[in-house]
Amino acid sequence: MTTISSPAGPSGELTLQTLAMPADTNPNGDIFGGWLLSQMDLAGGVLARRLSKGRIATVAISDMAFLRPVPVGAVVSCYTTLLETGRSSMRINIEVWIQVEGSDDWAKVTEGDFVYVAISPEGKTRAVR
Repeated sequence: MTTISSPAGPSGELTLQTLAMPADTNPNGDIFGGWLLSQMDLAGGVLARRLSKGRIATVAISDMAFLRPVPVGAVVSCYTTLLETGRSSMRINIEVWIQVEGSDDWAKVTEGDFVYVAISPEGKTRAVR
């Protein structure tokens, strides 16, 4: 397997890493896209929560593209980059790279921009601290 884009490798900070497991497959035997999307949302949420110093909510996902299937057993790594901060919102780019078992090569499998909003304990928007 070879790297699909950026010859330099992933952009951003490694925020979440996990293994693709058989329970998360689609009918074709590859990892279900919804599972991968949830891993991305978790990674973005980790960064947004750290930046806002509190509770956050995902409000939008854009520019999402799946580049290749993820096989069972792959190491799945989510890299996050803060793109912009508003009064209460944060736009975060998330790249997902995999390493297939038995290989030293990494491949980019998806990327997307996620928007998170800082919220109060009551669920109202609040300023990012």
